[in-house]
Amino acid sequence: MTAQSMNCSWCSDPARRLGGWVLLRLRFLAEASGLVGQAARDITNSPSLENSAIRSVLLKQVYFTGYEAWKIIMLVALILGTVIVSQVVGLVGGGSGSLTGKVLVWVVFRELGPLLTALIVIARSGTAIAAELGTMKINGELDALELMGIPYERYLILPRIVGVTAAVAVLTAYFVLTAFVGGFLIASLAHHIPYDQFVQGVVSSLGPWEIVVLAIKTVCFGLTIPVVCCHAGLSVGTSATEIPQAATRAVITSLFGIVLLDGLITSIATMLVQA
Repeated sequence: MTAQSMNCSWCSDPARRLGGWVLLRLRFLAEASGLVGQAARDITNSPSLENSAIRSVLLKQVYFTGYEAWKIIMLVALILGTVIVSQVVGLVGGGSGSLTGKVLVWVVFRELGPLLTALIVIARSGTAIAAELGTMKINGELDALELMGIPYERYLILPRIVGVTAAVAVLTAYFVLTAFVGGFLIASLAHHIPYDQFVQGVVSSLGPWEIVVLAIKTVCFGLTIPVVCCHAGLSVGTSATEIPQAATRAVITSLFGIVLLDGLITSIATMLVQA
């Protein structure tokens, strides 16, 4: 083998790996978009959610993702609000009531509220969804549903997408409200910041645009988590050892997708405000 052929082989191998990585990502995006499109068709073209069995799966998903997570959300939000207020007061000192409210809006409402809520949902529900669907596929339950004439996309995927999205929306609102309450309590009781100063700072920084951006992030995060985790569960082959791998892949991909979406939405919102 000549030096020139060795050099060409060295150059082409990274190119092939990069091309394979790109193709895998494009395939993932196509399959994930297919899950979202199928769920949208199931909602609009057939009364899927009126079916008692599907509605039962939906309610169980909302209960597990939303109701059973509210204690964790409350604890994290209270700690976050307390830490932010303490840091602001420590840096600025007295007379920081208005600034404290503004910082809570900037940090919690715009960024950390939806982001931390999504991370908690990924840790609790994302792994469970991927592992459950992977186990069902290995045990042949998905094939059994198809043989009985029940599309598993309508019975298993649709309620999880709708349930997780709804739960993320409610949990995000709960997180933000709890963080503001915790921040106000520590500001009022520990640092003696007047109520009117705190509220003035919140009202001056919280406008319709912040609410719109929060809603967009909530919906995007809520859709990304179940779609990615369902795709990871359905990608399991025939070995039980692939289930923990699918759960890990679901968490990593969801985290990457959430952070990427957060950066894109924030950047686009900032550019629109400055335009």
